[in-house]
Amino acid sequence: MSGKKRLVVIGGGAAGFFCAVNAARLHPSLEVIILEKTGKLLSKVRISGGGRCNVTHACFSIADMIRHYPRGANFLKKAFHQFFTTDTIQWFTERGVPLKTEDDGRMFPQSNSSQSIIDCLMREANKFGIAIRKMSEVKSLQLQTHNEKNEVGSKNDDGSGTSNDRQFILELSEGRQLTADFVCVASGGYAKAAQFSWLQQLGHTIAEPVPSLFTFNMPGNPITQLMGVSVPEAAVKITGTNLMAKGPLLVTHWGMSGPAVLRLSAWGARQLATGNWQFAIIINWLPLFNENTLREHLQALRFELASQKIGNRNPFDLPQRLWQYLLQQSGIDEDKRWADLPAKEQNRLITNCCAQEFKVQGKTTFKEEFVTAGGIQLSEVDANTMQSKIIPHLYFAGEILDVDGITGGFNFQHAWTSGYIAAKAIAQTA
Repeated sequence: MSGKKRLVVIGGGAAGFFCAVNAARLHPSLEVIILEKTGKLLSKVRISGGGRCNVTHACFSIADMIRHYPRGANFLKKAFHQFFTTDTIQWFTERGVPLKTEDDGRMFPQSNSSQSIIDCLMREANKFGIAIRKMSEVKSLQLQTHNEKNEVGSKNDDGSGTSNDRQFILELSEGRQLTADFVCVASGGYAKAAQFSWLQQLGHTIAEPVPSLFTFNMPGNPITQLMGVSVPEAAVKITGTNLMAKGPLLVTHWGMSGPAVLRLSAWGARQLATGNWQFAIIINWLPLFNENTLREHLQALRFELASQKIGNRNPFDLPQRLWQYLLQQSGIDEDKRWADLPAKEQNRLITNCCAQEFKVQGKTTFKEEFVTAGGIQLSEVDANTMQSKIIPHLYFAGEILDVDGITGGFNFQHAWTSGYIAAKAIAQTA
């Protein structure tokens, strides 16, 4: 190997690219190689946010930001002091990709295209001469010490701790080997614990991976006939737990999705996995009301709209198809006038509007924001450098760590933050 120090980044996604380009920029004489096991680079960046790339979230308080991470909040509390939302915005703006904020706080490139982010990262990679190797899967990662007396983590004569006595040997899928002075693992989340075995062999512990962002399946439920109907605000609670979320809700042909459901799936990821994704939810379609306040409101409405047909006049701004469904579920004839609504039917309507129960039987991965909870135990990684506490010069970035956020740009912010911190630490050490 040449006199140059070499960094190998495993994974050609957001965290991997961010680590690679920043390490090369901060230490121009570092040789940087990105290994991507598939034929595609930055694939999640491409599809995120419906092809617009939800780069980050307009949250500028660390204390507020970490509340959006079901796992890893305390770890990120330290990390965000080094690279935060403001740094992400500045980094991309300085490279010709200004961001804009939507009403819900999500931030996208002004171009409304994820291609802007991809082009920006590829330009940086080209500018610093980063070698990118696709279809290069790492089969094993070993630490080779030529001088067995030289303990892992000990300093060498030059005080660097990185002499040629210690190198990483990477075995690649095509049977080739690669050596490196530094390795950053940014390979994303794995669906099965067995896929982490090459990292466990180095002494790392894995938090069991489970799906984090997924939609709720309700096979055969009449609600699925309303596919495509969405409400801007609903409250969803998982029965028998204290898990509850408010937000937009979307009815799909297989069940329910939308930010409220995805948020719940993230916070309940581990709990719901233990029950094999069989549970019940209660939906309040009118979260400004509870059953008592809705009862009072309906009494007033019955006078106000007395002669009007219930089916024609939807007084809550719910989508018309949803309103008709709620009347049907409550046994109410749409042609009935408000004045003629019997108490029994009214009570059923109140329950269906404020506390309608649904059985959930299984999940479907949310294609755009697929995230796995689990990964490298955070107690084994230094949040200030992203370096392994077990193997010096081994770093981690992105979803491989046991950190995951809800939908809305939070997972990308973690990718940029961890990638940047690893890059900075590698550049300083090299």
